[in-house]
Amino acid sequence: MTTPKRPRRFIAGAVCPKCAEMDKTVMYTNDAGEEVRECVSCGFVQTSTEQAEEDRQSQELATRVTPVDGKVLLDDEEKPLKIIGLDD
Repeated sequence: MTTPKRPRRFIAGAVCPKCAEMDKTVMYTNDAGEEVRECVSCGFVQTSTEQAEEDRQSQELATRVTPVDGKVLLDDEEKPLKIIGLDD
């Protein structure tokens, strides 16, 4: 007996995170029931579980407007904006 093939669907506009090729990514469900994305160009494979773990591990980049403890961080050299050339 042969196992029925699961349909692979190309994802329009998707970019491979490894090779950066557009429109080369397919999605399908593996035998364990997980969704898998695969690049047909470079062979990159990632399951939905691996993607969720990667998302959990990624951290937000600290920027000058990232709130810390409810307060917005400001640059030390921040100065008010002066508009020149407006007559009252």
